[in-house]
Amino acid sequence: MNLKSHLLFTFYTIYVLLVKVMASKGKVRGLSGQYPLVQNVTVTEGGTVNMTCRVEYNDNTSLQWSNPAQQTLFFGDKKALRDNRIELVRATWSELTISISDVQLSDEGMYTCSLFTMPIRTAKAYLTVLGVPAKPEIDGLKKPALEGEQITLTCSSQGSKPAADLRWFRNEKEVKGAKVVNPMGKTFTVQSYLQLQVDRNDDGVAYTCRVDHVSLSQSPQQATEVLEVHYAPRVEIRPTHTVPQEGQYLKLECDSKGNPSPDPVMWTKDGGELPDLDRMIVEGRDLTFTSLNKTDNGTYRCEASNHLGTSSAEYKLYVYEAPTTPPPSTTAPLHPSTPESTVQLDSPASKPSFTGHRDPNAVGQHGTDHALIGGVVAVVVFVTLCLIIVLGRYLARHKGTYLTNEAKGADDAPDADTAIINAEGNHAHTEEKKEYFI
Repeated sequence: MNLKSHLLFTFYTIYVLLVKVMASKGKVRGLSGQYPLVQNVTVTEGGTVNMTCRVEYNDNTSLQWSNPAQQTLFFGDKKALRDNRIELVRATWSELTISISDVQLSDEGMYTCSLFTMPIRTAKAYLTVLGVPAKPEIDGLKKPALEGEQITLTCSSQGSKPAADLRWFRNEKEVKGAKVVNPMGKTFTVQSYLQLQVDRNDDGVAYTCRVDHVSLSQSPQQATEVLEVHYAPRVEIRPTHTVPQEGQYLKLECDSKGNPSPDPVMWTKDGGELPDLDRMIVEGRDLTFTSLNKTDNGTYRCEASNHLGTSSAEYKLYVYEAPTTPPPSTTAPLHPSTPESTVQLDSPASKPSFTGHRDPNAVGQHGTDHALIGGVVAVVVFVTLCLIIVLGRYLARHKGTYLTNEAKGADDAPDADTAIINAEGNHAHTEEKKEYFI
């Protein structure tokens, strides 16, 4: 046997002995229950995650982390893959912890921790990467929208993993939309549709699309759009007094709601122009009477217009007579919401009188009412006197004494029957006497 063969045999013998020794150590470790321990982890895209592998007992055997492509990341404290995002956190005989920063969706998968015993023992941990949904966008909004028009709002969000949920809110109240999910590789694009038939109540309303996702638990994404709705005006007249009286201050408020705003409005009386602009003052949309009188009676009309249409309202004004007893003195009104009656001081005697022009026919009207009442009273008295006279004459004609047959013969009769007979006999006897006398 030459020297070369001898060396080969020696190396082979040493190799066999080493294999047997390692095999015996592996059996001892297997009996001791030595296995690497790992956990599945979840991280948001762009975040940082730590991956830890531990063993309960280790006799100076190395631990190793490998990625889903079976590339070694760290063997003990030795970095094997050139990736600046992967760093060593802790390396001991019982623990190997590494960190991965700026995690991408491509980093998701099954990672392997290996304990180099004989045989090699491994444990697998799955890394889940959440795709963060992009800020939602709302499309389909027309500015301005017209009342009665039907529009569809579309909310879209991309890049979510798993698919995000989209929710609609009208101001603070949730409304239901129709959701559609489209896969885009490892992520999803989510859309939600909201159909509206807009009216004037939607003008100025905020519609919000909110994205709900597990990766946005702290700060949900949302987008908001405010509707602008154009609509024809609607008009309503509101008086400051329900029972207007002579001499009062009165304001007719023309509430004209429309978009665009119907300014200015037009006031008319009985189909024509206002007759007395000194006392009837138009301020903005309001018509003010500084001092009412009977000539102000009539129908007042407020008309408002914009490019979508025209609307009007009417108010029939009837001015009532002022009370005969003047109310306590007050100052002149400084604002439309002043008391209904205004009093001014006209003379040094400070005698209160109502402002404005009094109806010249007011006294005549009082005289007519008194004459009518007097006439009714006279007729009643006359009729009563006539009834008394007729009744007196009737009673006078029927005055006298009347005797029954019983009464005529009752003087000498013991009972009623005898009295009747006596009465009849007396009557006959009377006739006989009359006949005899003749």
